[in-house]
Amino acid sequence: MTAAARPVLVVAERLDASADMVVDELNKRDVPVLRFDVAEFPQQLTLTAGHAPTEWGWTGMLDDGRRTARLEDVRAVYWRRPGRPVIADAVPEPYATWAQNQADAALLNVFAALPGARWINNPHHDRVAAHKPQQLVVATRCGLRVPRSLITNDPDAARDFAKQVNGPLICKPVLGGRLPVDEGRQLMVATHYVDPAAFDHSIRTTAHYFQEAIEKAYEVRLVAVADKVFGGTLHTSSQKARTDWRTDYEHITYGTVDVPEDVATAVRRFLAYYGIVFGSFDFAVTPTGEWVFFENNPAGTWAWVENRSGLPIAAAHADHLRGACE
Repeated sequence: MTAAARPVLVVAERLDASADMVVDELNKRDVPVLRFDVAEFPQQLTLTAGHAPTEWGWTGMLDDGRRTARLEDVRAVYWRRPGRPVIADAVPEPYATWAQNQADAALLNVFAALPGARWINNPHHDRVAAHKPQQLVVATRCGLRVPRSLITNDPDAARDFAKQVNGPLICKPVLGGRLPVDEGRQLMVATHYVDPAAFDHSIRTTAHYFQEAIEKAYEVRLVAVADKVFGGTLHTSSQKARTDWRTDYEHITYGTVDVPEDVATAVRRFLAYYGIVFGSFDFAVTPTGEWVFFENNPAGTWAWVENRSGLPIAAAHADHLRGACE
């Protein structure tokens, strides 16, 4: 098979703007694409993979009923927050959960074992790269400044930290995700300011992640794809948006910024440490122009950055995926 005919697997939910944009860019480059959601496996998607006794590599087919891809021809995989396998209702528990885990592991691990396939991002690496406490260690080793931080369930330690900072404090989740508050509705646990005078025994109920509040001239969603970095700016005009811009989109104006070379170099080192090529990084830029790293989401959203700024992020994805064998 010629290099141009080798397909890219796009693994994402059907309603995913970022995946749509990458597929459009791959189509412009005449790169064949097989797009599916893991939720379609094993009921609507068929995987047949075999391994010979001495020849290296898995061979076989992936078929969604409309298109077919030969595993040995796959040039790249764009893994974009897909769902989990959906097992037929006829399978009772605990067998349904067991079957779901088997299907999940088979699909992901066969893909991860494809020789020469390029990833954005391999989810095995994503899981490690998403750990926020370790991110601060890696970021500082790569040359980035981070906020003073404390993770504790000790009220006295929290009070001591507040005295050391001697300024505004915020609290944020250690682990991302949403809180189901009632049927059909989920609550995003947002970053929020805390008053040390109110610290009490309730801190012992779980781990709390405190940080010094960084004074911001503006914030940056820095999107990195391989060696390319794109800076999308967020200028906020309300206290809610300044605290956590995800809580008040109506008071944000968007733009672009050139990423300083020292920050770009540190971001590339960060990606290399985790063995990933994509990340959505959150930075604050202080009134004096210093960039402060908050966190990186290795599966973070970016379509809104391109849509509001025109930065060619989808094209960078497509170039990386297409370039796997060229």
